[in-house]
Amino acid sequence: MAKDENKKSSYGAEAITVLEGLEPVRKRPGMYIGTTGPDGLHHLIIEIFDNSRDEAMGGFSNDIEVVLLPENRVRVVDNGRGIPVDIHKQTKVSALETIMTTLHAGGKFGGEGYKVSGGLHGVGASVVNALSIYTKVTVHKDGGIYYQEYSQGKKKASVKKIGNSKLHGTIVVFEPDAEIFKEIAFDWDRVVSHMRQQAYLVRGLKISCIDARGFKDKFDESDVFYFRELGLEIPSQTFYFEGGLLSLVKFYNQFQKPIHKNVFYVEKKAEGVESVEISLQYVDDISARILAFANNIYNPEGGTHLTGFKTSLTRSLNNYSRKNNLLKESEDNFTGEDVLEGLTAVVSVKMREIQFEGQTKAKLGSMEARGAVEAVFGEAFGAFLEENPDDAKAIISKVVLALKARKAAKAAKDSVLRKGALEGMTLPGKLADCQSKDASESEVFIVEGDSAGGTAKTGRDRKTQAILPLRGKILNIERARLDRMLASEQIKNLVVAIGTAIGDTFDLSKLRYHKIIIATDADVDGAHIRTLILTLFYRYFKPLVEGGYIYIAQPPLFKIKKGKEIFYAYSDEEKKKIIGKEDEAVEIEQVEEVAVSSEDAAEEETEKGKKGPKVAVQRYKGLGEMNAEELWETTMDPARRILKQVKIDDAQEADKIFDMLMGTDVPSRKSFIQSNAKMANLDI
Repeated sequence: MAKDENKKSSYGAEAITVLEGLEPVRKRPGMYIGTTGPDGLHHLIIEIFDNSRDEAMGGFSNDIEVVLLPENRVRVVDNGRGIPVDIHKQTKVSALETIMTTLHAGGKFGGEGYKVSGGLHGVGASVVNALSIYTKVTVHKDGGIYYQEYSQGKKKASVKKIGNSKLHGTIVVFEPDAEIFKEIAFDWDRVVSHMRQQAYLVRGLKISCIDARGFKDKFDESDVFYFRELGLEIPSQTFYFEGGLLSLVKFYNQFQKPIHKNVFYVEKKAEGVESVEISLQYVDDISARILAFANNIYNPEGGTHLTGFKTSLTRSLNNYSRKNNLLKESEDNFTGEDVLEGLTAVVSVKMREIQFEGQTKAKLGSMEARGAVEAVFGEAFGAFLEENPDDAKAIISKVVLALKARKAAKAAKDSVLRKGALEGMTLPGKLADCQSKDASESEVFIVEGDSAGGTAKTGRDRKTQAILPLRGKILNIERARLDRMLASEQIKNLVVAIGTAIGDTFDLSKLRYHKIIIATDADVDGAHIRTLILTLFYRYFKPLVEGGYIYIAQPPLFKIKKGKEIFYAYSDEEKKKIIGKEDEAVEIEQVEEVAVSSEDAAEEETEKGKKGPKVAVQRYKGLGEMNAEELWETTMDPARRILKQVKIDDAQEADKIFDMLMGTDVPSRKSFIQSNAKMANLDI
């Protein structure tokens, strides 16, 4: 290696940065909570709640309260043992201070603090503390009340005893730091949904959610143990379930038609696992809904427990079918894809020593869980099928139908792909493709009708913008299998244009456009078409939704001409603002609003001798009413347009809503519409 004697190395001991205490968390928050967006913000509540929930799982508490307070604060209370406040031998300070200000400190690494817990990493409370501008912990324990305050992870003073108490438990109040989270807005529905789910997972635990953000009066969060003791008339929900996962499966199937009467349920201890708990029921649907939990932590990416469940389910149904001659000798075995169709299942394991892949615990990595789930579920489900022959026959019939549909869908899919390749029609004729082959800069507009399609093709940037017009409303795929879907010319065109293929051959790397933009008219029919397209994407192209590739265009509702100036308004509020803003010398009474269908009509309506400009307002009903220049300026120009990115904050809730609105349960849909009718913005 060559040496440069004339230069001193700048890389020495002084170049090494040592982050102390909780500084690493503030430096790289994404490593600990995944993101500093809405998901990370709500993860703070989950981390503090998990500590209280672990007390309940250990049998030390049965009542948790989560309160959204004014000024972006959150309050979590439990009636558990209370965080220890005595001096910790290793750190020489209070155990409370150690837990709140030190990474990897807690009662979950060994000993008898917790047999089962979700917060194995021991970073939850300290991470929340580090990312909060204000934190206060109040502990009721051993006849006393103790508290300590912190800011950005650092204590303001030592732990202090402030009174006596006959209660026991912990109260944590925190306020996320605006330096870390650019937008602090807690979603009430999201919080309630998570707490409801947790109440199902811990039988006998009462969880209360209270939205006190509108409570104006000043109060001290420590005045009461439970906030509900204040007796305020504020929004709240309380959950308490004795049925466990069986109740949760019934909840998720409330808008579905079960194909068998009895809901399967098992809970049993196994080698290396404190508890394996599983419940399932098949419904008359083609989608699968499977939720996996490890120590009550939701694992959206599954893991070893889910792998064990799927393997055992497939094996059990194949064995039962062969044994009872429900599958002919010439017929193939069921595959994992066949047995999942129409299945609603919840798989939960509880373990002492548990390994997750990543701090956000999205995937379980503990190998013991796979064998334990396979053994427990396989034995119990086999017995369930034998003891409930009518249910077993209904389930097998459902799976046989799925097997036949899979083969038919594969033939249809192969036919579509083969036909496209042989005839040289890789892309549909109606698609006006863009010139760029770089997917990262390419986008496709899915527009409603040939009229809007023609205008969009004329007004687009040909280099990066493609246009695919759809003729009318596409097939509602909520109840349609893949073979029927691909028989639809509209859907086939869309699938081929996107490029990822569909079903088991879906390949995200082959996506041809990184922006798929749904551009429909601003009326009821346009909204319906948009919903049908979103249903297709959610059911068959979910990675596109999850990856942030799907957008909804926001064309203007009004074109406003004031004198010689032209404005576009995207809402009634914006229209009023534009009309009343032009010239302070012009009184609002002198501004006359004229509804017109064209600029020429607007000019004819303009009268001479009036004070101030005449105002002409054109209401756009559809994209086809715009000329190419207007469509480019308002809806397609990346520098000026407004796009809404489609996201899924709560997959289970989204799934339930799609079932209700697009499925066959008419009474539930009618009830939903009646309940939410007042919220509708009708264009009459």
